[in-house]
Formats: sequence, C-alpha cells, structure tokens
Amino acid sequence: MKLLLSPASPYARKVWLAAAELGLADRIEVSSAAASPVAENPDLSVLNPLGKIPVLVTDEGQALYDSRVIADYLDSLTARRLCPASGPERWTVQTLHAAADGLLDAALLARYEEALRPEPLRWTDWRRGQGEKIRRVLDLFEATDLKAGDDARICDIAAACALGYLDFRFGAEPWRDGRPRLAAFFEAFTRRPAWGRSDPARMA
Repeated sequence: MKLLLSPASPYARKVWLAAAELGLADRIEVSSAAASPVAENPDLSVLNPLGKIPVLVTDEGQALYDSRVIADYLDSLTARRLCPASGPERWTVQTLHAAADGLLDAALLARYEEALRPEPLRWTDWRRGQGEKIRRVLDLFEATDLKAGDDARICDIAAACALGYLDFRFGAEPWRDGRPRLAAFFEAFTRRPAWGRSDPARMA
C-alpha cells in the first residue's frame, strides 16, 4: 500500500497512527504530496479529484480518500479493531471521530484565514466562529472518557491528532486551561510509541 500525505497534515497523521496501532505501518510506503486549497497538484488530483490528502492506494491499485474512509479500510484488514464493527459503541466511536475531525476542520479554516487569505480580506467573525467550534469540541472531550492505552480507538487517535495540531499551529492558545482530564489524556497518548514517529518534523 502507498500513503500520500503531507507531514503537517493532522488527518494524515491520524491515518498513519491508525496503521501503526493496527500493526500495518510496515506494509505502507509513505510518499509526500503537496496539497493546497488554492493551488492544484495534478499528480494528486488524478487520485483524488478533491486534491486533498491523505490518499491511500491499496495493493489492488484502488485510491481511497478522506481519512475516515482510509481508517475504516485499515480497520477491515486486521482482527484488532479501532472501531467496533457493530452495536451502539460503534456509533459512539464514529460520532466522537466526527467531532475530532470537525475540530480539525475548524482549526484548518482558522489557519487558512491567517496564512492564506490576504490581510485586508480577513474576517474576524469567521475566525471567532471557528474558535467557538473548537472550544465546544474541547469541552465535549473534557467530559468524555478518552482512552490512551492499548484499548485506544480511532476516535481517541483522532482526538490526540487534533490536540497535537492545536499545539503545532496555535501553540499560544491555552486549550489545556480548565480541561485537566483532556490534558492528562493527551500527555498519556503522546507517550505511545507511534506518536513520536508520526511527528510532522520527523516525517518531513
């Protein structure tokens, strides 16, 4: 299998961590691919018409995209599951996974507003609105029993990647303040062996 990613992408980090937790990382060739909302990468667009990463090319040559689709595919390859195949717990995990991805969506939109949009066109209310979404998901996670051990699920991996991205791009914003359980979860998760190997600086 081949995984196209940008080392700075938290969605790509989530997929790679999922593969590592499932014992599949050694079966995946990692290839760097540039992606931008304002500039097309023709090589990437051939595989994903949305021009986004990550993209996983399976051993059969099928291109899978959207990190949740890729994570679900990887989950189907092993007996160890990051999301239950059925039952109420599956929908709990899937919903928390969606919340973590929503946090990332809001953080990326805030990042684009600061890094890509010309300063005279930046919209303060837009940035504030994204910040409110981030805050609400952080509060949800503070009240949730997230798992950082060998029983970690895909929603826990996604939550850790979202928190890591906040530290990476918004390090001056104190998301830990008032959220001791969430801070403790993240600290524990970062001690997992695969976390350091998925660091953006290391994968670049």
